[in-house]
Amino acid sequence: MTKRALITGVVGQDGSYLAELLLSKGYVVRGITRRASYPHTQRIDHLFKQYDDRDAEARFRVTYADLTDSSSLQNVLHEFQPTEVYNLAAQSHVGISFETGESTLDINAIGPFRLLDAIRSSGAKDVRFYQASSSEMFGASPPPQNELTPFLPQSPYGVSKVAAFYLTRLHRIAYGMFASNGILFNHESPRRGLNFVTRKITYSIAQIIAGELDRIELGNLDAKRDWGFSGDYVEGIWRILQHTEPDDFVLATGEMYTVRDFLGQTFGLLGLDWEDFVTITDRYRRPAEVPALLGDASKARRVLGWEPKVHFGGLCEMMLAGDLAARGFTLEQARTKAATLTPKRGGA
Repeated sequence: MTKRALITGVVGQDGSYLAELLLSKGYVVRGITRRASYPHTQRIDHLFKQYDDRDAEARFRVTYADLTDSSSLQNVLHEFQPTEVYNLAAQSHVGISFETGESTLDINAIGPFRLLDAIRSSGAKDVRFYQASSSEMFGASPPPQNELTPFLPQSPYGVSKVAAFYLTRLHRIAYGMFASNGILFNHESPRRGLNFVTRKITYSIAQIIAGELDRIELGNLDAKRDWGFSGDYVEGIWRILQHTEPDDFVLATGEMYTVRDFLGQTFGLLGLDWEDFVTITDRYRRPAEVPALLGDASKARRVLGWEPKVHFGGLCEMMLAGDLAARGFTLEQARTKAATLTPKRGGA
């Protein structure tokens, strides 16, 4: 039987990579997204060209539904009859969650409950459910962090993800559902949103090379994170739902770097000193900071056979090259342009 996957948040970074992966494996894929007044499908537009979304029998289609609207979730489950459900939709920005705490909790915590409850109520006992959990759940717990590390979240986002984690586990225990959590550490790509620090840095460097920007404003440069490539992580997500039993898994590279390190690596690719282009401002500091996240993914390696392929240096180059290419520069051309820049050293 052909597998049928429903992906919430399909227009996001992870959703787009996961859709590509599942389609390559022969799945029929239905994505759901919230309606927006301005198109936000850039990450999956190439799939629309490959699969005619107007064709009811197309292997890839997108429809509107919302984690804050139970009826829309029930409708899409009834219509599509998925065999696997990947819940990737979320208010995914930690900093913004301090400003929009109520909606973050509604989307990220109650949203997964609505989806789980809709699956349970449908009576489809063979549906496999994946919940996108986050390393931000660990918060202040010292690294390295694995599946047994206590959760000490330091943001409304982290709290919301902890609630969704336990709701997923509860449905597994109480109702016998195949419901699994993937606790993913930071994962980036050229498709990362512009308000995340890694993409903000590489996008801003490309703007500097193109003469569109002089300086970058950043906050805490000492935050330590375990950064991997989203394309690798969706392979792990898929493997979690192919496992014989529902379970919870950490996905991480096991390598930790600071934001300062990311600056040094990306600016260094062009022979530039990041301190000439960065200004530190309290505007981007959060009420509570998570000092260090370092994942121990030994369980995923042992049980799922999952290994990350792209590591820190390759990730930095991939992201910078993508943003430069969007402005018509190769890395070599950008290096040549960078040699002509005469920045004013600022307050870093």
